[in-house]
Amino acid sequence: MQKKRKATRGLQFRNGVWIIDKQVNGRRLTGSTGTADRQEAERYLARRMEEIRQASVYGVRPERSFRDAAIEYAQRYKGVKKSFDRDAQDISAVDPYIGDMPLRMIHNGTLQRFILARKKEGVKSGTVNRTLAVVRQILNLCAREWRDEYGLTWLETAPAISGVDWQDKRKPYPITWKEQDRLFSALADHLREAALFAVNTGCREQEICQLRWEWEVPIAELKTSVFVLPDWATKGGKERVVALNSVAMAVVNRQRGKHSEFVFTYKTSPVQSLNNNGWQRARESAGLRQVRFHDLRHTVGRRLRAAGIGEETRADILGHERGGITTHYSIAEISELIEAVEKIAYQSSDNTPSLTLIRLNNSRKTHSEGEKKGLSI
Repeated sequence: MQKKRKATRGLQFRNGVWIIDKQVNGRRLTGSTGTADRQEAERYLARRMEEIRQASVYGVRPERSFRDAAIEYAQRYKGVKKSFDRDAQDISAVDPYIGDMPLRMIHNGTLQRFILARKKEGVKSGTVNRTLAVVRQILNLCAREWRDEYGLTWLETAPAISGVDWQDKRKPYPITWKEQDRLFSALADHLREAALFAVNTGCREQEICQLRWEWEVPIAELKTSVFVLPDWATKGGKERVVALNSVAMAVVNRQRGKHSEFVFTYKTSPVQSLNNNGWQRARESAGLRQVRFHDLRHTVGRRLRAAGIGEETRADILGHERGGITTHYSIAEISELIEAVEKIAYQSSDNTPSLTLIRLNNSRKTHSEGEKKGLSI
């Protein structure tokens, strides 16, 4: 009768899978082999032991996959980085294409299958570029920061990952006063209030969704208040002052008492998004299918320019990067910002700057086609 062969020392069968628990070169090696097959588990253990020997004796990096790096990224940044949930979506999108691939084999060429597949699916180049940016960030961390127990970086050098440009970037669509009336009248009350605030302050969607009462700062000398957004709540990662004109202040005052923490709410809960189904139904009803919530920010920029507001002041109002510490303002400077946004407050057609937008009927048409179709104003 043939004796049953014992498993390799350092392997234990637990809960239907082989587990490693072994001393190798004075170090304890532990972890799951991911298999219930003994021979496969033994081969996996042998490979891991050889990797340890190569790393400790010759300085050879252990082979790690992109998925290994993605797991490390999640462990380090989940709950720490504010955009992690969005990063996780990008990692999930690219994982079927490079998840099992060794880090050293990831470069522009090996990413082409992912890129072409996304293009075929009709995904915008901007969305693909965001995923590639996350891949680039993880590879840079592997090459520059993360080190294993032997003091070796996970990757010798990070490859240059190029972006894509399919000439499909959507152009801004600032709206006219008549279009604003048409669109806003079709919005639900909570969306209309948020949209009014956006088109009078230039705030981004997530800045409005996250706006908190504790960020409001009274300016006694001017008998008004401003909001100071913390660095983690802004796209640029820097504090930003939000100046309020009379319309924006009226919107804020109408929200008081609805929620103890957040300014903008829906059915007693903080709003989660604004460019949502309600927004899309309203723009469809108003005949403005091309207008996104972010276009309200473009509208503010155009209206400020039409009102003769200088570039530096526009940059401060919109929170554009200028290299300065933009939250250190004097009373006079705050007054200047408020006066600037007051010039775009919509109270009557008599006291607002005239803004006539000239647009091609179809921005995708050729020059000759544009001449045939003409311009719409």
